[in-house]
Amino acid sequence: MLDYTVTARRIDSHGSEATTEEARIVLDTDMAGRADAFNPAELLLASLAACMLKGAERVAPMLDFDLGGMEIRLHGVRQDSPPKMQRIDYEIVVETDENDNRLDLLHRNLRKYGTISNTLAEACELVGTIRRKG
Repeated sequence: MLDYTVTARRIDSHGSEATTEEARIVLDTDMAGRADAFNPAELLLASLAACMLKGAERVAPMLDFDLGGMEIRLHGVRQDSPPKMQRIDYEIVVETDENDNRLDLLHRNLRKYGTISNTLAEACELVGTIRRKG
């Protein structure tokens, strides 16, 4: 088992911050919103992206996968009542010369072994694709 600890605190009515070890993230907790920080829904999407990016770093060497750059585009759909993330769509774009079967293998591994992707897949509809940059 792994344990994670994050501490979050309100700074003022315009924002908050979360910290862990030496890292700090500014949080958009202003009711009017703010452009210089992630709101809670955006943090959830960023967490999924980070999970997939980190997963790629973990599995690429095991699969002997030629991984160049990687970008993930996400779109979340939130329902109002009760408020929850209903669906998350993503597109993974990979810089690689690997064939389509190997690209699909990478995608399957990212979905199967991701802590955040597995958690979210049980809570909402999680749909995505992977493609070669080009």
